[in-house]
Amino acid sequence: MILLCAARILIATVPFRIWRKWLGRPGTAAAAPDPVAARRLSAQVNRAGSRLPFTTKCLPRAMALSWLLQWSNAPHRMVLAVRPPELRGGDDDLHAWIEVDGHIVLGDLPGPWLRLLDQGG
Repeated sequence: MILLCAARILIATVPFRIWRKWLGRPGTAAAAPDPVAARRLSAQVNRAGSRLPFTTKCLPRAMALSWLLQWSNAPHRMVLAVRPPELRGGDDDLHAWIEVDGHIVLGDLPGPWLRLLDQGG
């Protein structure tokens, strides 16, 4: 819950160019990707988000999961995306999600999506 609150405050108060470097973690030889463990952490982030007195959208949830995965030394990728121009006009035109070993472990929404930022590895 603290990470979700921190992410929400960071998004609202600090320019993206400053905090973007804190997201995603490239793979290393020492750390093997574990999508199952990442899904467990993802469920915890979603559960914490549902218990807060305010709404947490996909970006703060993805940021919180990214930080948890970094602290676990787990390789992952944070993706920020937008819907194609011809499909825009709703509340979900922008989206963020987390991938581990090619699997979306948080934020799996039907596409199509145009990736704007692919952070990590």
